[in-house]
Amino acid sequence: MKNKFWLPLFLFSISISSYGQNKESNLPDALTFNSGKKVTSAKQWNARREELLQTFRKEMYGTSPGRPKDMRFEVFDNDKNALGGKATRKQITVHIRENGREAKFDILLYIPNKAKHPVPAIIGINFIGNHAINADPGIKLSKAWVESSKNSPCVVDGKATDACRGLNASQWPVDSILDAGFALATIYREEIASDRNEESFKTGVHVLYPELQNREDNFGTVAAWAWALSRGMDYLETDKEINSKKVTVFGFSRLGKAALWAGADDTRFAEVISNESGAGGAKLFYRGKGENIRRLNTVFPHWYAKSFRKYIDKDTLLPFDQHLIIDLIAPRPVYVASAEGDKNSDPEGEFASVKEADKVYRFLKTNGLPVKEIPALNTPVMGQVGYHIRTGGHDVTSFDWHQFLIFSNLRLQK
Repeated sequence: MKNKFWLPLFLFSISISSYGQNKESNLPDALTFNSGKKVTSAKQWNARREELLQTFRKEMYGTSPGRPKDMRFEVFDNDKNALGGKATRKQITVHIRENGREAKFDILLYIPNKAKHPVPAIIGINFIGNHAINADPGIKLSKAWVESSKNSPCVVDGKATDACRGLNASQWPVDSILDAGFALATIYREEIASDRNEESFKTGVHVLYPELQNREDNFGTVAAWAWALSRGMDYLETDKEINSKKVTVFGFSRLGKAALWAGADDTRFAEVISNESGAGGAKLFYRGKGENIRRLNTVFPHWYAKSFRKYIDKDTLLPFDQHLIIDLIAPRPVYVASAEGDKNSDPEGEFASVKEADKVYRFLKTNGLPVKEIPALNTPVMGQVGYHIRTGGHDVTSFDWHQFLIFSNLRLQK
């Protein structure tokens, strides 16, 4: 697709040395303050963590609004005999008002009926609509725009039809998730914030906060998706059938980028799972491999803050990198999954990131990542940090989910 987005020229004004560098790896050091002072205690880590959060807000993801003051949850569906009696299906509209402006999006929630309540939950954003994760005819068809492609021939004039039901079910194994004792909550990305360049910031939650756009650290789309996941957590905290202390945030591809930022920014998420999130997600920019900062900012200029554009062609010179996002999740469990054939996501770079993040996990007295070298194909490793690289390409497979559910049961049942 031809991109006509004009990139203004910014001065690369931040001193790399001021952020602290790991001399051995040349990566920005998580355990060194911007001042050059070393982090020597967990209390100091909390201060360093806040410093890193502010860096990422200012330089990459942008500044997000806080929890809305005027927000309500409308449960418009509560079917206790969904999926042949296996689950209770709830559908909830999140209504938000800010300064006379309104936005809303729907949460689809399945709760296993046989599990002991309250249950742990997994929440994630989907690509094609809530109706696409399962063929359940009771799921509301989204009225938001849906991308039409060879993978979604059911879309007519940008709208979902009944033929779209279950279209993306292979990436959302609802039965397996429920059988493992987890509830599943999901939200459609386009209801939150448009992923189309020409519609950027004109729909969804962005209309609530126009004042956050005319600035360098503007409220970008990845940040908006992450912010909506936190609003989903706000709802889950009100649902007595959910154990809100055991909620995992999950994401695949660009939505994996959002899941990582949500988990970094909102400590209420007990665990984070990233599946092939690549550049701007789990992989290191410093390697100079796979998708780069130039492509992120030209093909997807709405994803990140305007301030991130000054780092175009400076991937190996960043004063921060994505291992620090994983560090911001510490000491909570995190799982990063890669695929051998997904070169754009740079699987070696995703592993290098969790390997570097292991230092903070161990500093915080966890067992971190249990290996020093990338594991063999289809051989998951699970400490407080989990990782696998599987055969195949850019996708979410049953193999991936099998590992995620094992990891989540191990980590969240402690």
